[in-house]
Amino acid sequence: MTVRLTQVAKRAGCAAKHPPGYLFPLLRGLPPITDPNVMIGTSTADDAAVYRLSADTALVLTTDFFTPVVDDPYDFGAVAATNALSDVYAMGGKPLTALNLVGFPDETLDASILAEILRGGAEKAREAGIDLVGGHTIKTDEPIYGLAVTGVVHPDRVVSNAGGRPGDLLVLTKPLGIGILTTAAKQNKDTRGAIGKAIQLMSTLNRGACEAMTAVGVHAATDVTGFGLLGHLRNVVAASGCGATVWLDAVPVVEEAWAYVKEGIAPGGTHANWRFLKDHVSYEDGIDKPAELVLSDAQTSGGLLIAVEPARVDALVRELEARGTPARAIVGRLDDGPAGKIRVAATRT
Repeated sequence: MTVRLTQVAKRAGCAAKHPPGYLFPLLRGLPPITDPNVMIGTSTADDAAVYRLSADTALVLTTDFFTPVVDDPYDFGAVAATNALSDVYAMGGKPLTALNLVGFPDETLDASILAEILRGGAEKAREAGIDLVGGHTIKTDEPIYGLAVTGVVHPDRVVSNAGGRPGDLLVLTKPLGIGILTTAAKQNKDTRGAIGKAIQLMSTLNRGACEAMTAVGVHAATDVTGFGLLGHLRNVVAASGCGATVWLDAVPVVEEAWAYVKEGIAPGGTHANWRFLKDHVSYEDGIDKPAELVLSDAQTSGGLLIAVEPARVDALVRELEARGTPARAIVGRLDDGPAGKIRVAATRT
């Protein structure tokens, strides 16, 4: 009998993350980091930590894991690995190696399913040019899979979410709507058969986007995952001490996601993001609730959101196109508005 992995998990993919409104107050209660070699820790809610080893070498350290976002075990492993590797790419780094993180209900699911999950992760890691060199497993009620990834970057070339400057243009490298599409599939409501598009997007490495932004030189970047486009942009503007405007009509969205969200289909994590963002985002008149949810949609293995000075944006778009990224859309601009605040306009003005 074929097992649908999404049916043995209460929540799917990055939509299973604790929402920012729950997480950030907990992080503020942690002891301050005092090691002078920690270049990036928890203070800016960045995608990964960065630790300086020498004048020309720093480590990029991250971990990411979640419950099944798709039904096929191999696809689940590949998507989870792609998602974990993305944090290193978002920092401008190059992955070096990774460890498996596994939770598996061995009393209810056959070991062959775990084998396929691990194969999917290993083959995606190989596509990224690295090996999986070990890991850890525990017994759990639901399948859990992800990676702890170590990468490398030159200390002077780290791309954080704190370097944005007013006037920078915002470029997005994958369309939105992945959380909505996977939720539709999980609820047996994917009447338009869009889950294949979602799997293709989620299993596309952000390596090309990373190579493009490091070739051109950019000010800031983040990957768009569980907090949605607006949630991750909120981290950028908060860390960079500026504001931002997003142009709704410029944001790429998978077509079927618009139809599903208007039917009331969206992950719980997307709704949690939307509630948290009420204090940080203002919407131009005429922007409806479905659009707000799309911009808040909890993505799994989404694209990079890159802040680049206007003089370099054309070069960045050309580099992204040359590397075949799923999107290379100019979706907004950083501005000198209130720090940490975002305005969503219907169109670019």
